[in-house]
Amino acid sequence: MALATVSETIFFLDRASRIGLQAQIRETVVSAVLSGRLHPGAQLPSTRKLAQYLNISRITVTLAYQELASQGYVETASRSSYRVAGNPPTSGLEPSADEAGSDEIDWSSKLRASFIVAKQMRKPLDWRRYPYPFLYGQMDPSLFDLGAWRDCARRALAREDFEQMAGDFAAADDVQLVSYICSRTLPSRGIRASPDEILVTVGAQNALWIVTQLLLRQGAHAVCENPCHPDMSASLRLSGARVSAIDVDKEGLPPETIPAGVDAVFVTPSHHSPTGATMPIERRTRLLTAAAEQDFVIIEDDYEFEMSFLAPPSPALKAFDRSGRVFYIGSFSKSLFPGLRLGYLVAPAPVIREARALRALMLRHPPGHLQRTAAYFLALGHHDAVLHRMRGEYHRRHIVMAEALRREGFTIAGSSSFGGTSFWIEGPESLDADLLMSELKQDGVLIESGSPFFPEATGQCRFFRMGYSSIPRNNIDEGVTRTAARVRQLVV
Repeated sequence: MALATVSETIFFLDRASRIGLQAQIRETVVSAVLSGRLHPGAQLPSTRKLAQYLNISRITVTLAYQELASQGYVETASRSSYRVAGNPPTSGLEPSADEAGSDEIDWSSKLRASFIVAKQMRKPLDWRRYPYPFLYGQMDPSLFDLGAWRDCARRALAREDFEQMAGDFAAADDVQLVSYICSRTLPSRGIRASPDEILVTVGAQNALWIVTQLLLRQGAHAVCENPCHPDMSASLRLSGARVSAIDVDKEGLPPETIPAGVDAVFVTPSHHSPTGATMPIERRTRLLTAAAEQDFVIIEDDYEFEMSFLAPPSPALKAFDRSGRVFYIGSFSKSLFPGLRLGYLVAPAPVIREARALRALMLRHPPGHLQRTAAYFLALGHHDAVLHRMRGEYHRRHIVMAEALRREGFTIAGSSSFGGTSFWIEGPESLDADLLMSELKQDGVLIESGSPFFPEATGQCRFFRMGYSSIPRNNIDEGVTRTAARVRQLVV
């Protein structure tokens, strides 16, 4: 019986893709084998024929086939002929014949709770194709040392490191990363902590969720800032606690407005989100005094202090804490890259023991290889070098953007006194920031409406945020001009 021959027309190369040509050929074959479209014994196009069809070098096809053979997906039929292996590494499971006929389930009656309680901050995944992306929290890849990160990733794959990282940590964290946090990161914020007071988390949000679950329950009382990051307010409300949102002013949250009977206060004293307000030392002292007198815990989310190009950042609130009432949340996702999702929680050792047990029920521990790569990147000085480069460039963008906003008559309602990467804008009274955000996309401009930061507000919001970490400096001026034109159009 003649073997089936695979047509070369199933192969397609995207020459604009970042994926190499060999890898694209391998992906085509692997996908077809795993999906059952290519059966064992099927004859693949010869290396010469496929190379001619794809208009590429024959050696490229040969190397791709050889790699597939080493993985067990194909086998050699003759010197230059390959076929699908008789026993390729597939799962061997066949889909059930009656899967398509299953009845739909009413999941609204099955799910016992809804976690969609916050207005989503809409950030297009394809934001890089927009010429004027004023998105906060995104990065400029040209400022990051990708070569150094790759080198650190390779170091983390050395045999000794790999044998440690490939195992199950149980509930532990990478010793090198925790050591760096203790010896370098926290002292730079005026904080002293021992390894048993630190928990590595999957970003700051993971740390916040863990703390919320530990401290709050039905009947508890929590305080957050207003405006407030929507993820923080949502986490507090989902805990079942009563939540009081306190208006911030130009110096952050006023301690004297905290109501009696509070169990936990969630604050961003170094860099309020989204206004950028910094709480002065005198107010921080009053907040700590209130915590002692009223017996509540403070959760400090400390981020973006690294972007200090206008003035040195103030020490963290926890630096003034002598009783252990302040839980400190830090993150490397802002200072390295947002997709890293690596943060940490600093709290008294008994709290960390409970937090570690809770984290283990969710995800055991953050990926070991990622932790070790970050540890090398930090320890070898690459992190400090990247921050130095970012501070210089963001300072230049800050100057350009501040001037453009003033020229167009925008009211800057908030920006960090030490630097940062964004401006909080107050639009005209009748402006609908949600509509502005939608309309600006037609002009190639991306901004963030302020409405998600006011979870209890009704009606339209006139505030919006414009970041400058992801937009080229030369595009800022035109982007602000286009934003101003849309604002004038919408408020007429």
